[in-house]
Amino acid sequence: MAFERMIRNAFEESRNNCRFGDTLEEISELQDYIKNAKKIYIPNKNGIKVNILNEVLKSYGLPEAEILQINTNTADTSRIPALAKAYMALDQSDADLIIARGRLGIPGSGSLLIFIDNKGRILTAGTSPSHLIHKKSLEDAVYSEACEALEKIGFKKVGQ
Repeated sequence: MAFERMIRNAFEESRNNCRFGDTLEEISELQDYIKNAKKIYIPNKNGIKVNILNEVLKSYGLPEAEILQINTNTADTSRIPALAKAYMALDQSDADLIIARGRLGIPGSGSLLIFIDNKGRILTAGTSPSHLIHKKSLEDAVYSEACEALEKIGFKKVGQ
């Protein structure tokens, strides 16, 4: 089943009150979309998150991402800053896949690392509590969030 057709079928099932949860075929389509992404961008002012995310992507056998060097500070004024960053990147690129990280919601709410497709649809995400709670380095938090996001849609590290 093709990715777009899978999404349409799930929508129709919901509309017709006959949707009973995700299927293995849907998860497989989602994984294939990520595996086959040609242009993966990470909106970021510096390369710190990009290096960590590429380390994670490589460990799952996925294609490498590139930095999309844009200033995303205004995203912090939105209700979901991480999602706003992802949409900013989508609007300024020809990406197949955007991986963005930022605050989950209001200040103190923690972080959200989100994967969106080329139409702005959320594919998966990972979260972590506020740095004051988890006390991890930025690198360790980004690494954990990215692994969580990929594993929640069935990816396994290469060799596991």
